[in-house]
Amino acid sequence: MKIVIQRVKKASVSVNQKDVGLINRGYLLLVGFDLGDQLKLLQPMLDKICHLKLFPDDHGRFAYSIEEIAGELLIVSQFTLSAELKKGKKPSFTKALDSDEAEDFFERFVALSRKTGLRIQTGIFGELMQVSLQNDGPVTILMDSKVLFPSLTSS
Repeated sequence: MKIVIQRVKKASVSVNQKDVGLINRGYLLLVGFDLGDQLKLLQPMLDKICHLKLFPDDHGRFAYSIEEIAGELLIVSQFTLSAELKKGKKPSFTKALDSDEAEDFFERFVALSRKTGLRIQTGIFGELMQVSLQNDGPVTILMDSKVLFPSLTSS
């Protein structure tokens, strides 16, 4: 499981020129699932996101979590995070979880996120989406479950 966290002042996602998700201060999460990912990864990854201190204090230092600032999450599925670039000129997605299983993982991740008490917005799984954001910092962090929680990931 890979997640790109972007700290934003605002972000939105649209499908067919219609906004389907819009947030103010918080995180845009681009979420992708790989072969070998397991459902038991979802909660530890979400906990890590909620407790990361990426929001600044008066001195500009990372001091506050998204929970502490009552921020918002915009969660967007992003299978291209599983891209392999070793061969040729085109990315390979053979390490991406199949679409049906990835959709189930995504929906479960969103459901867990809604239990945090944060305001949650999402894109639409499997749709061609346009994402707009005003990155704050910029702060962009890559989370990889294979690195963070190797015992919960099979190869």
